[in-house]
Amino acid sequence: MTDAVTPIPATARVPFWDNARFAAIVLVVLGHAIQRLTYDSDAAEALYLLVYAFHMPLFALVSGYFSSAAEPTRRRMARVFTDLIAPYVIFETLWTIVQFAVTGRTNLDPAQPSWTLWFLLALALFRVALPYLALLRAPVVWALAISVAAGYLPSIDSTFSVSRFLGLLPFFTLGWWLREHDVVARLGLLASRPVWMRVVAAGILAGAGVLAFVFVDTWQDLRLGTWFFFVDAYVDLDAPHWWAGAVRLAIIALAFVLMAAFLVLIPRRETRWTHLGRSTLYVYLLHTFVLYPFRQSGVLRGLEPMWVWIPVVMLASVAITAALSSRPVRRVFRPLVEPRMPWLFRDRALGAGREPAAARRGP
Repeated sequence: MTDAVTPIPATARVPFWDNARFAAIVLVVLGHAIQRLTYDSDAAEALYLLVYAFHMPLFALVSGYFSSAAEPTRRRMARVFTDLIAPYVIFETLWTIVQFAVTGRTNLDPAQPSWTLWFLLALALFRVALPYLALLRAPVVWALAISVAAGYLPSIDSTFSVSRFLGLLPFFTLGWWLREHDVVARLGLLASRPVWMRVVAAGILAGAGVLAFVFVDTWQDLRLGTWFFFVDAYVDLDAPHWWAGAVRLAIIALAFVLMAAFLVLIPRRETRWTHLGRSTLYVYLLHTFVLYPFRQSGVLRGLEPMWVWIPVVMLASVAITAALSSRPVRRVFRPLVEPRMPWLFRDRALGAGREPAAARRGP
């Protein structure tokens, strides 16, 4: 999603990354859209598990890829407020109002993010932590150790998204490390991919989906979907054992494999939807308001036949993503998603404006 990152000239954009962002945000919308179908369908549950196994780790990795560990400048520090904290406060307030209007109840607690807003706080923490982490030798190893160790501490929870920040830290750090060491270019990872590689990648994703479906009852018993959230301590996941960290390591490894397979299948060239990948923050923040009435009304429950409705929901997710990425939507909601806040800073220029969306990088 387009988030607080160091700007570069628009001409330097690589279509592959915008294609990847668009495809990834479609997965986010799909994951939220199909959740209600999982109560009635093992196939929907399997698709849900497949999506959640890697889609947020992918966002963390791409965010890290386009982040800098250099000493923070005043402008970069200010953009943590304008790009992440301010939208978080705005949309947390909107969700509080919506929930009160629908249920008559509200729990006004900015420390506990509503629904998808946790990722904004996690990104802010990533940005703050990265320059310190980059000072260490083997920062990816340290991030991995921190992620695994955090699960052993029940005191680390979802307050201010700290548990997810620590859990997803290896993906963000690896993304930065790949860019820092120019791994993508040196290994030619964006070069032409032979057919056999795409076939293998598709087979990995399809195989993961089949395994998710065949053993769906087992995964439900093990609460695998909850493990994918990187929120709860191991003891809260019914795994108060010394080996619980190995489970998180396995989940992280699985996410890396699925991310790699997914990225192999992403087109490298400019497509008709490449430009939509430049505005995914709009989709991320707005799609929940589109889905909320459907999720709350119960219209997504008891649908039959499921072999028809799952594709319908998938197509609808693509349509919602494209619509919320469109120029009219961006024009209307820009004050909320990309607020200008000159009044917040002593130097008003820090909050007076932002680079055009086409000149910013990020998932």
